Amino acid sequence: MTKKRPALSKETEIVHGVHDAHVTSMDLVAPIHMTSAFRFKNSGHGAALFSGTQQGYIYSRISNPTVSLLEEKMALLEKGEAAVAASSGMAAIASTVMTLAKPGDNFISCTTVYGGTFAFFNQRLRHFNIETRFITPAEACKPGSIEALIDSKTRFLFMETPANPTLDILDIRMWVDIARRRRIPLVVDNTFATPYLQNPIAMGADMVIHSATKYIGGHADIIGGVAVGKKSVIDRIKEEYVHYFGPIMSPFNAWLFLRGIKTLAVRMEKHCANAMAVANFLGAHPKILKVYHPGLPSHPGHNTAKAQMKHFGAMMAFEVRGGIEAGKKVMDSVRVCTLAVSLGDCDTLIQHPASMTHSTYSKAEREKAGITDGLIRLSVGIESADDIIADLGNALSLLKSK
Repeated sequence: MTKKRPALSKETEIVHGVHDAHVTSMDLVAPIHMTSAFRFKNSGHGAALFSGTQQGYIYSRISNPTVSLLEEKMALLEKGEAAVAASSGMAAIASTVMTLAKPGDNFISCTTVYGGTFAFFNQRLRHFNIETRFITPAEACKPGSIEALIDSKTRFLFMETPANPTLDILDIRMWVDIARRRRIPLVVDNTFATPYLQNPIAMGADMVIHSATKYIGGHADIIGGVAVGKKSVIDRIKEEYVHYFGPIMSPFNAWLFLRGIKTLAVRMEKHCANAMAVANFLGAHPKILKVYHPGLPSHPGHNTAKAQMKHFGAMMAFEVRGGIEAGKKVMDSVRVCTLAVSLGDCDTLIQHPASMTHSTYSKAEREKAGITDGLIRLSVGIESADDIIADLGNALSLLKSK
């Protein structure tokens, strides 16, 4: 008999998650089900599984116990009914968009999103006659500006907060009010915040998407994506796209994500504390023009972030005096920070959005999104904050004083 589990704190849920799910023995850690297919007890059993009159596993492209466990855990942490795991964050986004919108439809997105997301929205979806109606970060804070873009063919709203790479903060509850009033879903990319810092579904959003590659995995060694929402919608995403287009997550990657999740709370506490120390250091440095981090009271989204996030996150951006050449000097001179794209790793990562992650934008599109040529993005890791600050300080000391 399974013991009833008491109500748990978020930290304990992150470690324990779903109870006794798919455990076939007394394993402390759930096993990896590395199999392409599953045996049937008899022909009747196989027929019942295929007809859907009996629950079980048939083929790992359709479902797998290890992947199912990750999906259940992500649904639990994001407070949704169900989840679907995919081969990458982009696979999760693409499968969700193609499920919610059909040829002739449109949806609304802020211009400031991950570069791969922007390219998919701005370029690839045109081939499917699906229109993305972009709104600038400034207009995304005005309900009237958002509603002015909605018509009878608008199928959903899409937002990313904190936004990549400018750390714009959008008011989730304001967007929820619009979505409910217009009876369309709100989809939130929660990659930067993680379910430990922010739960959009609990605030009224319909769906949450993660590039699990980042903080969910936490160690820069796996690629994957997850979408969480109502079971009816998640079932459609699985059945209409993931099962047939095949962007599935492997059981081994699902197992690695489950392992990564166990340390999510302790990692995020360290990430966030380090980031706040680094933001304060950069904010006071004479060779820094501007720091973009919602934890700083000077950030325009500070109060909104404070209301909807547990902490302010580990991502930031900054601009140095001297423009892009000075920025290159800083990136090429660091020794503790690593010059690499991606984020959410234990290591501190530094990169140049305009020439790297957001090179999919034209210069005009970058300017509209607030991504300047001199912007440097920093994913603050879990090293000693003093060492990160000393490294950045040494690199900044090499710049000429004005």
